[in-house]
Amino acid sequence: MKLAIIGATGMAGSALYKESLSRGHEVTAIVRHKEKAVSLFGEDVKVIDKDIFELTRKDLEAFDVIINAFATAPDKAYLHLDLAAKLVAMFRETESPRLFFILGAASLLDENDNLFLETLKHFPEVESWISIPIEAYKTLNFLRSIENVNWVGVSPSANFVAGGATTPVIGKDHLLKSSSGESIVTSETMAIGILDEIEKPQFIRTRFTVCNQ
Repeated sequence: MKLAIIGATGMAGSALYKESLSRGHEVTAIVRHKEKAVSLFGEDVKVIDKDIFELTRKDLEAFDVIINAFATAPDKAYLHLDLAAKLVAMFRETESPRLFFILGAASLLDENDNLFLETLKHFPEVESWISIPIEAYKTLNFLRSIENVNWVGVSPSANFVAGGATTPVIGKDHLLKSSSGESIVTSETMAIGILDEIEKPQFIRTRFTVCNQ
């Protein structure tokens, strides 16, 4: 398949890029700095070197799947929702490309069915970063209202860290825990879970979650 990864040089995006290539897909990195993509992936990397908010339908319509791994600073967290709205508006009343959004863990529920976002609000120094999970939660709620676009969302576990692959454990709306008892997913495990869903879709216009085994 032809895949595009927005934010391909970030933690999630770079793992996705490498996993996609390893499975034989044709992958394009959508980035702001081509030189970073070249340094990470080599001279043969396919790149769209363009600000995400300047992307046009013509830039994207030939892809089978567009994976949104965009990340930004907390003071610009609202751009997550803005980007989701742009992509949805661009592909209304279509089935292709499929829009794949990486969301935060904040919208998941704990074992008592409480929203994890409410727990995050009590973490130390929360004011410096809480805007990101808040905006991710808003983005999911926006997507849940969309019926005529082929979208899917994925939430990591409570701890999303760079690291090697394990067998992904898949869930729906609740925080999962690994065999060690920790709610954690590594970037490579997340990439496997996402590529598995791309190759064999199970979640249509809904969100799922991935945890390390």
